[in-house]
Amino acid sequence: MPFISPAIALVIGILLSMFGLKHDTIKKYTSFALQASIVLMGFGMSLTQVISTSKTGFVDTAMSVIFVMSFGILIGKILKVDNKTALLISSGTAICGGSAIAAISPVINAKNYQISFSLAVIFILNGIALIIFPLIGHYFNLSQETFGYWAAIAIHDTSSVVGAGATYGAKALEIATTVKLIRALWIIPLAVFIAIFQKDKANGKVKIPWFIGLFILSIAAAYFFPQWQNTYTHFNWLGKKGMVIALFLIGSNMSIQEAKKAGLKSFILGILLWLLIGSTSFILLTTNF
Repeated sequence: MPFISPAIALVIGILLSMFGLKHDTIKKYTSFALQASIVLMGFGMSLTQVISTSKTGFVDTAMSVIFVMSFGILIGKILKVDNKTALLISSGTAICGGSAIAAISPVINAKNYQISFSLAVIFILNGIALIIFPLIGHYFNLSQETFGYWAAIAIHDTSSVVGAGATYGAKALEIATTVKLIRALWIIPLAVFIAIFQKDKANGKVKIPWFIGLFILSIAAAYFFPQWQNTYTHFNWLGKKGMVIALFLIGSNMSIQEAKKAGLKSFILGILLWLLIGSTSFILLTTNF
């Protein structure tokens, strides 16, 4: 249904789980749904926009990803947050919210409660950002260009970035969308790096996630064969709907006992990272522009 967003699907799944309406047999479909959705969503990414974006946008996103991932892992250890939950929240904050969490979770074999709490943190902060970022931008009289860069770097999810950019102005929307696209592409090197870093200690083998390769191929196909754009649009739509289903499955496999494992510290980590990247990028951008 069109009014069911990923956040709503997750909440519905959690509610059903809390009422005991869950079944262990659907767990095996969750990982596949996440991976297939990521691959299909790749058809909606435009390399043409990425290539045409300025070098500044690439450098800014690279610095923000490294910065957030480093501090996320550090703060997670200080707060004693579960390693996988901290990694998921850091990835979602550094790159593109729920999509990044969905891409990284199969790589690290994250459990349902770890994914659910990470997504919950990201979705809540996304909603807040969508409201307050344009207000802050107008209060400080930010230019369209500055706000576009700031929104793309400091807001997690692509939909919230687009929403905030559109609220602020046409130029802000254009810049925010393009820079956010570059930021989203960091899913690829991050997933491969984590796969190498998290290699199987028993036999020393590196398990490169197969769906990342297909994700790259889907982006390349959309770029090299533009005549099939209508088909790519349908694939991208299926990917977004598949993500809704995947988040419902994740939520439906959650339990109160598992929820307690994540705890308040997971939310504190997400909030601290969000404030850190938001304030730091704001200061740097308002100083440079």
